[in-house]
Amino acid sequence: MHPDVAKLVEAGRIPQAVGERLSQLAPGNFCVHKSFGPGKVISWDLPSKKVVIDFEKSAAQSMELQFAFQKTEWIAADDFRARKIEQIEELRAMSKSDPVDLLLHVIRSHGGSMTGDALEKELCGTVIPEADFKKWWDNAKKALRERRVAIVPQKRTEAIVLRTGDDSPAQALIADFEVARDIKGMIRALEAIAADIGAFEGATDSLKQLLGAIDEGARKAARVQLGQALQLVAARDEVIQSSKELSLEDGALKLSELLRAVDPIKLADEAGALPSTRQRAVYEAFPEAFANSWVEKMVRVFDRVGARGVTEIARILIDRNELPALNKHLASAIARRSLGGDALIWVCRERKGASADVFCADVGAAILNLLENDHLSDGPRKTSRLQSLLGDDKLLLTDLVGIMDVNESRNFARRLMECPVFAELEKKSLMARIIKARPETAELVSGENSKRPEEALLVSWDSLEKKKTELDEMVRVRIPQNTKDISIAREYGDLRENFEYKSAKDLQKYLMHRKSELERDIHRARGTDFKGSDAAKVNIGTIVSLADTSGKEVDMTVLGAWDSDPEKKLVSYLSEVGKALVGRAPGETVVIRDQVTEAPEEWTIRSIRPYNP
Repeated sequence: MHPDVAKLVEAGRIPQAVGERLSQLAPGNFCVHKSFGPGKVISWDLPSKKVVIDFEKSAAQSMELQFAFQKTEWIAADDFRARKIEQIEELRAMSKSDPVDLLLHVIRSHGGSMTGDALEKELCGTVIPEADFKKWWDNAKKALRERRVAIVPQKRTEAIVLRTGDDSPAQALIADFEVARDIKGMIRALEAIAADIGAFEGATDSLKQLLGAIDEGARKAARVQLGQALQLVAARDEVIQSSKELSLEDGALKLSELLRAVDPIKLADEAGALPSTRQRAVYEAFPEAFANSWVEKMVRVFDRVGARGVTEIARILIDRNELPALNKHLASAIARRSLGGDALIWVCRERKGASADVFCADVGAAILNLLENDHLSDGPRKTSRLQSLLGDDKLLLTDLVGIMDVNESRNFARRLMECPVFAELEKKSLMARIIKARPETAELVSGENSKRPEEALLVSWDSLEKKKTELDEMVRVRIPQNTKDISIAREYGDLRENFEYKSAKDLQKYLMHRKSELERDIHRARGTDFKGSDAAKVNIGTIVSLADTSGKEVDMTVLGAWDSDPEKKLVSYLSEVGKALVGRAPGETVVIRDQVTEAPEEWTIRSIRPYNP
């Protein structure tokens, strides 16, 4: 402990633990900061609680001791990051004389494991010239594998892990698998074996026994952890494929066996969470698993497997000349507005290629329908990537309205302008693209329509009060607190790499947008208790009794703009269902989409009665 700090501890002014941490920031010691990198403490002023640190990316940086406590981590003088500050020429010489020792030194300084990307960040441009790094890294990585002192994966994003103990590399890899406590640990061990399969050259007997023991674990896992069982078998197959001396034993568990034993929906949910390479292995097993029905099974899970799965399935179907079956499924799902966000993104991105036959006007309606439903539902947003695509792909809207007729383009533009998902500036940007492609839509923003006052929103008193309460909390609590958070985050250092500052600024954008949205909605709102509604036709504040073609009956209550509750059969008059019902009389037939399948269903209005709150 530093003598000056020891006096404070002895006097009882600071606790022992604080004294020990404070001593790590004594002049001459080294530390590392998330944004500024490694640094050496130059001086400190304990009475004023200040410390000055020479960082790699910011010389003579003055910091509050409290922030230095929170944002820096002590490192030893022989740590690679500390040596970069005072012994950079020695490290540069080591990179030429013994690159493997340099890599080992860097990895040990980071706890024994480090990704290739992180290594490049530490070395490129400082120890090794940027122009020379790729060639140097390829040679150094090859030499590191040959020394077999570390597990070196193929991907730069996966960690290089130093080996410990006296076991041979092959023995160490086998031991890692044997001590794995769960399926995830076994998968990681198999990945390491595949990455270093050369360690088993001429000695694969122990590896064959290990692979043979995988079947039982995979069968047990499949009952409760299907995704992990699929990964385990796929990882085993990767090990076999990486070796010339191994082959799949007769009777060994195959991916196709696991696929046959599960429901396609469960399979889609589990497979969608796998890495891309594993997903492709799973989907490639479909023909063996399902024989003549494999295409039908595959298109059923297409829009349920996430972005990676959508891409892999499409590639497999195209490679096997089964694109027509996929397009038939897509056309039906788009017409029913039931296609998921990731599948719609694929359709839009492939509109000049694989999905050209299904890219039609209905795609635009399907996109807006999905965005609106997601906006109105509770829980985290699921369509952010789809919304971003509309803005990022500069030609998407142009291509979309280009295949619409005049009425379709006007209806699409009008619906986009009314869509609550987009901020005003975003709407203007998107509308500018539409107007450039279809000038006849310009009247929607520049003609008489743009001068009309915003239509009033009829809402219940309860929902109006909730909006006012949210706005009040926004103005009195959340926005002021966010302002304080931004001010505090500024003190943390370099704003370009300051995560706290960026997060606080992102939250500020959301809060101000939400505040404007609430103020606009409350200004338009007109509260009502729905009493005295005319029940001659469906109106706001009426209960509608409906019957479908099978005789099934249901009551739906049409209420205010913010009163939707599907579970209680309450619908907003602005919703798709509400718009279909309002103005209709008993005996009339309406088409309503099913909440789950999105399939259109015919319902007949049996009776209408006033809503009694």
